[in-house]
Formats: sequence, C-alpha cells, structure tokens
Amino acid sequence: MIQSIVNFWNEHKDLAFSIGVKIITSVFVIMTGLLISRGLARLIKKSSSGKNNLDNTIRSLLRHIVSYGIFIICVIIILNVFNVNTASLVALLGAAGIAVGLALKDTLGNIAAGIILFFLGSYHIGEFIEFGSISGTVKEISLFSTILETPDGIYISTPNASIWGNPLKNFTRNGKRRMELSVRISLTDSIDTAYRVLNDVISNETRFLQDIKPQIIVQSIQESSVNLSLRAWTAIENYWDVYWYQMRNIKEKIEDAGIKIPCPRIQITN
Repeated sequence: MIQSIVNFWNEHKDLAFSIGVKIITSVFVIMTGLLISRGLARLIKKSSSGKNNLDNTIRSLLRHIVSYGIFIICVIIILNVFNVNTASLVALLGAAGIAVGLALKDTLGNIAAGIILFFLGSYHIGEFIEFGSISGTVKEISLFSTILETPDGIYISTPNASIWGNPLKNFTRNGKRRMELSVRISLTDSIDTAYRVLNDVISNETRFLQDIKPQIIVQSIQESSVNLSLRAWTAIENYWDVYWYQMRNIKEKIEDAGIKIPCPRIQITN
C-alpha cells in the first residue's frame, strides 16, 4: 500500500506541484482582490466626508462598479492561471451575452437607467422623491434598483427603469417649498378682519422665508363661504412642522377674532 502511494507520488508529483502552485496563486489572487476591493471601498467612503466631499449617490454607484469590476478581473486572472483560453472564452461569452442580453433586457434596462439617472443627478441619497404612485426618502442607489423608505417606515425597492420611465418630483432639491394654508369664513364676516388675522400670523411666524413675500388671497367665493388662502415659503426641514402648527393656530386666531368657520350645507327638497 505504502509502495503504491510512493509510486503514485513519483509519477504525478510534477502535476501535483503544478496544481498546488495554481491553487495557491488563485487563493492569493482572491485575497488580493478582496483587499483591494475593501481598500477602495474605504477610500470611497472617506472621500464622502473629506475635502473632496464626494456625493453619497456617486459613492454608492462607485462602490458597486468597483466590486463588480474587481470580481471580473479576478475571475479572468484565475482562468489564465489554470491555462484556460480566455480569448476563446471571451468570444463564447460574447455570443452568449447576446442571448442573455435579450433574455435579460429588463435587467440591462435597469442598469442603463441607473447610469443615466446617476449622470443626470435627478435625485441623491437623502432626498424625498415621488414618481407614479410611489414616494419616499432615497436610502440607496445601485446599478439595478433604488431603495426608498416611506414616511411611515415602509421599505421599497424599485427598479431604476420604473423611475426613469415616469415623471419624477424631487421635494428636497430646491431647499425650500411653498405651503398653502386655506381657511373658510362666512359670507357675512369681514374679509379685512380675516386679512388682519392672517397678516398677524405671518408677522409672528419666524420660519417663513423673508426673501419671498407671503401672500394672502381670496381663493374663491362659494354659496356659503369665502375661501381665503395664505401662501408662504419655508425651508424643507421646517415645512411639516410649520404646516401642522399653523393649521391649528389659524383656526384658533380666526375664532378669537369672532369670525365663523361655516360648515357645508346640504339642502334637501321633497
């Protein structure tokens, strides 16, 4: 038995050494690829907080491109180590790629849409967007999909092509947003009094932007009410706090001034 093992080793030791060297080389290539990938990922992450201030969207996309690129390079190097004809393999993959591309046209469309959206900069991580019936804060952007979180904490993963194929609203990009606060007063109440109340609201709300003058307008006159509207601009981060507070505040101020807020009337005839 021992003699058989020795004979087998003597006959195949060159092949064993060759395979061993190739395996060790392949492991070295894999480890080197992982180290390079992690090093570049840390460098990209560091760039987002350093002097370069790399955008989070660019960082996310670069991280995916680097990972896929290093993986492909490592696979090609390992195949070369094992004497696989990569030229023929590339030709074969090219032919297969056409078939796969036709089968995965939707996936490739998502990649193309992701690249286009990246270069256009339509939205970035941390911005609140809306497209179609979906809205939420952008949490992650990859080559294939965009991850959103809705205001009530729901996780949404949507293909990039579905965003590219729809009109997109970006509520964060401009840094400010106009709110419209509507109030209904009775036909018999004084519009001037209502205007004074709303002007007092404007004067006391420091979170309204001063470079864009707020407006008070008569929006419409109905059968039982006059509809007034206060239009004012605020910074994005203050929008909802101001909106919710002023909806209550305006109602209280209007009632304190003796103005009635009419209820809708329904006339029933026999």
